[in-house]
Amino acid sequence: MNTIHPLPRHLAVILDGNRRWALAHQVPAVEAYQLGARRVHELVQCCEEVSIPYVTVWALSGNNLQRGDTTARSILDVVIDGLTDMAAAGRWHIRAIGAPGLLGGPQAAVLASIEKDTREFRHVTVNVALAYDGRAEIVAAVKAMLFDRTAVGPITEDTVARYLSTAGQPDIDLTIRTSGEKRLSGFMPWQTTQSELYFTDTHWPDFTPVQLREALGWFAGRERRFGL
Repeated sequence: MNTIHPLPRHLAVILDGNRRWALAHQVPAVEAYQLGARRVHELVQCCEEVSIPYVTVWALSGNNLQRGDTTARSILDVVIDGLTDMAAAGRWHIRAIGAPGLLGGPQAAVLASIEKDTREFRHVTVNVALAYDGRAEIVAAVKAMLFDRTAVGPITEDTVARYLSTAGQPDIDLTIRTSGEKRLSGFMPWQTTQSELYFTDTHWPDFTPVQLREALGWFAGRERRFGL
């Protein structure tokens, strides 16, 4: 059955192009991520305005943090500062997903505190993927399911979905990737199975609510077939 949806219930954005933006503007990468953090704040505000209840942003991959350089750690500090500012708005439930083991102890504690303190705010649920790897998420979900003694009955797609980081949320309807790359790079392979894919050459620090509304307009005109 073909269906036209005016707005996604769950929007995902791969925040790509921060380092390219920094290189083009001849500034440190940290400055690009600082501007990028403000763009995330604007993105979520815009999603609340148009009633998109779930947003997932991929801020840092596992490879970003495994590089072990000081820049990656500084960028993580910038991301956490940005999430702290967003939590202060008192409107959005902010959740860090990914591999907390790759984060430093104090940073992981701050993220856990942000999630706890914003748990009751439901205008928008914001998943922030840090040290995230899509295959690793599925492996972790299967392991958790197999070790959960309360899990009984046949294993179905719904069963597996209950153990993912987005359990209880709708699958992603629209995935946006900035900065010109046209691939998902392992981003949420389970949740994006039927997602519409929107690619733009705009680097993430230059992605404003104007560009977001253009992407949402494109999505509104899509005829979703949920198949081939």
